[in-house]
Amino acid sequence: MTGTVHVEIVGLKTSECSPFPCDEDRTCGLSGCYLSGKLNDACRELEKVLKTTYGDRVDLKLTLIDDGAPGHIRAIIEQEYPPIPMVIVNGRITRIGRIALDRIKQEIEKEL
Repeated sequence: MTGTVHVEIVGLKTSECSPFPCDEDRTCGLSGCYLSGKLNDACRELEKVLKTTYGDRVDLKLTLIDDGAPGHIRAIIEQEYPPIPMVIVNGRITRIGRIALDRIKQEIEKEL
């Protein structure tokens, strides 16, 4: 194990959790936030699931950029133009572009 894996989700206060509609198929792998489609709700549910799965080996941070982006986020936006919500794992931008449990877990596993 390489220590704690840091997952950062970046978006806007009114961001959706995915470019796809929230539906009963739960293709994102989360169920506690079903029907809201909101980034805040999805992040709370994601945090619960990650805590259950990984315990203290993974931490999750939600960064909202409505009122300005921290320097490390601004640098990513200027260089990469990633989709929102951004999923950053241990400082590395991924190309997920949505809150999708299986894909986020794959990125976490690369770091463990």
